[in-house]
Amino acid sequence: MKTDRLLGAPITINWAITNRCDFKCDHCYSRDDPSEELEQQVLVECINKVADAKVLSINFGGGEPLLRKDLLDIAKSASERGLRVSMNSNGFLITGEKARELKSAGFAKVGISIDSHNAGVHDEFRGVKGSHEKAVKALLYLNEAGIETSISTVICRINNRDVKSLIDFAVQNRVRHLNFHNFKCSGLGYSNKDRLDLSAREWKEFYLKAIEARQKTEGIIISLDDPIIASLGSKSSHSMVKGSVCGKLSLNIKSNGDITPCGFIPTVIGNIIKDELKDVWFKSEVLEKMRHKQPKGKCVKCGSYADCLGGCTARALALTGDINNPDPHCWVNDRE
Repeated sequence: MKTDRLLGAPITINWAITNRCDFKCDHCYSRDDPSEELEQQVLVECINKVADAKVLSINFGGGEPLLRKDLLDIAKSASERGLRVSMNSNGFLITGEKARELKSAGFAKVGISIDSHNAGVHDEFRGVKGSHEKAVKALLYLNEAGIETSISTVICRINNRDVKSLIDFAVQNRVRHLNFHNFKCSGLGYSNKDRLDLSAREWKEFYLKAIEARQKTEGIIISLDDPIIASLGSKSSHSMVKGSVCGKLSLNIKSNGDITPCGFIPTVIGNIIKDELKDVWFKSEVLEKMRHKQPKGKCVKCGSYADCLGGCTARALALTGDINNPDPHCWVNDRE
């Protein structure tokens, strides 16, 4: 079976620099994470190690990155080392002045999490009244400051039938990217999966509508990050590699420096303080297994496996305990 060529380093590091957050989202994967934050000096030294490893970009997340008072200094250090700096934020703390400060600190892109075009639905899902209004204003401020913007939407039961409305909303707010993220079953996402997650059939229905809408929509990039759409004759947003991007294009670093394959896979494969990133990248047995998954169950005879590679590795691990098992979101039955 053809495998992807391993890059010399991750293209992107997703770095959860804090687990603190001012929201109470029903699907949060990090709220119960007890990891402590690295001090600024240590964090900057670790960022230098990432730059030395020839990583191209760094995306700050959490938690809410803006709750770190030293975020601007940290971002500036990363930008000055040649890293493309971006961030995921709920937008609540972004004012016009803060947007200009983010621009000066080197932020090239900021993604704002908005899960519904409907303010009430978004506010309830995120647990903070007025959060939708603040998020929309954040997009305006960021655009005015000259920072590329995107909207990140977690697809689940509150919005899976709102494809057109979500796209129209993104276009109205002048974002370059609209990211439809598949629902992960990590942290509170696991605790609330029975209430929020879709059935396999519902996921198929959603993706059919989303793929059709993506083909018809101009002026905005609509990203679908789910490998299982290969069975629909389409590709995910990360078509540089087959299957999940975890450990192939990106790695995740937690607030205490622990390295994991992605933010939704809790398996620690190193620590950026004491380990060299390239040693982890090339020598991790966990990453090796993720890069060479072996089909099980209905995947064995599936004609889409060469592109899908079993779907989302994080979800398979969370719900079945085995990365090689079929993604539970997959709608392809055994006969197919």
